[in-house]
Amino acid sequence: MSTDPVSFFPLDSNETHSFDDAYELSRRQRNLSQIDNADFGWFHIRTCIVASIGFFTDAYDLFVINFVANMLSYTDPDYMSQNAFIQASIDMGLKMSAACGTLIGQLAFGWSADRYGRKKVYGWELAIMIMATFGSAMSSNSFAITTWASLIFWRFILGVGIGGDYPVSAVNLQQLAKEAMISAVFAMQGFGILTAGIVSVATLGAYRDFIINRDKMYIDTVWRIVLIFGVIPAIVGFYFRVTIPETPRFTMDVLGDVEKAERDINDVLKLDPLSKKDRPICVIDGPTATWKDFKEYFSVWENGKILLGTSISWFLTCMEWCPIKGIGLNNGIILQAIGFAGSIDAFSNLWNLSVGNIIITMLGTIPGYWCTVFLVDKWGRKKIQLMGFIVLTVLFLIWGFCYNYIKQYTAVFIIIFSLCQLFQNFGPNATTFIVPSEVFPTRYRSTGHGISAASGKLGAIIAQVGFLQLKDIGGTNNFMDR
Repeated sequence: MSTDPVSFFPLDSNETHSFDDAYELSRRQRNLSQIDNADFGWFHIRTCIVASIGFFTDAYDLFVINFVANMLSYTDPDYMSQNAFIQASIDMGLKMSAACGTLIGQLAFGWSADRYGRKKVYGWELAIMIMATFGSAMSSNSFAITTWASLIFWRFILGVGIGGDYPVSAVNLQQLAKEAMISAVFAMQGFGILTAGIVSVATLGAYRDFIINRDKMYIDTVWRIVLIFGVIPAIVGFYFRVTIPETPRFTMDVLGDVEKAERDINDVLKLDPLSKKDRPICVIDGPTATWKDFKEYFSVWENGKILLGTSISWFLTCMEWCPIKGIGLNNGIILQAIGFAGSIDAFSNLWNLSVGNIIITMLGTIPGYWCTVFLVDKWGRKKIQLMGFIVLTVLFLIWGFCYNYIKQYTAVFIIIFSLCQLFQNFGPNATTFIVPSEVFPTRYRSTGHGISAASGKLGAIIAQVGFLQLKDIGGTNNFMDR
């Protein structure tokens, strides 16, 4: 984070600059040095906690639908058949609504954070998520709308908030926190996924006797509790997000106000301000985030190829992974296909699906995230990303050619599936998030990250739609072995 080669506009050697200009540039470099070299303290901890809450909540809210979708299939009168599988059209709507909303949120919040400042938009994404989570949990049948339709609508709104969290949190972390902490904060997604499974298991356990001995409609209460749990961390993080200061880099490089950035740095790092000189404060003029400047900047191949590279990498990452993992939505289908779930008994089926997801997360997802945390600054982003793609290619080939054999042995299947999870997160899933927050100029850092992330989500949508269209050809999950 100490180097920021494209975040500021260099002086043209052919121009004549005043002493004030040189002085302000010197102050800027000093301010950046203070941020980068500051001892790890409470402000860094607070910044990491605030962002961690967001990523934890993002993952929880996205992945929890894997459990909720299966629970809902037992509570809707139209789907209370023996195996209670959700119709394909509703399944797709439920799973794609959040993805479509996420894509829009990534683009909208990415641009807004560069246009209006990180501080002005940071926190609104959590507010949207809180509102949408409450709306999702309160969804019910009525004359005009079904539970499914209501849930699809609120999942779309939820996706907008989740999408907004990606670029804004990534940029805030890169510009406020220690570089080594960025991957650790992103790894909180793993704990969000794990918590979704744990909350599902705990709530099912609490209602076990009611579901088995009284009425399985108590599952209706279970899925609402599981959903509403996602509000708790979001509410905790909302206050801290709206009170976090503007990033000094944005204040200096986009607003051009070195003086204000210096005051903010002195305040958050508890430094003694330097004595002010009896002279007017100079504000540095530089390029601003406009559509014209955006086109001019990225039309230069040296700049455009960076955006193209981050976007394609993220697109391919989600494209190759989403047919298996989707946005956390196909684990239940995978587990049912290998016989780990699919019991006639509603409680046993839901319990096995939840436990199976916990096992997969513990074996592959969380270790993958934390391998990245410990090695990303030693090995480098590029090496880890290439390694992840290569290993995943080999694992997918083994899985594809040996699927009929592997699925007969649940333990072997889960091991291979977990290895895929491990090298996805100790690979392109983490690096495609980290790199876009580091390679764009300050005035387009959030926009560039948002475009890259939205490209990935587009790949996820294409792959997920294809998966859901193919999986039931010839019967429920009958196309899985092809």
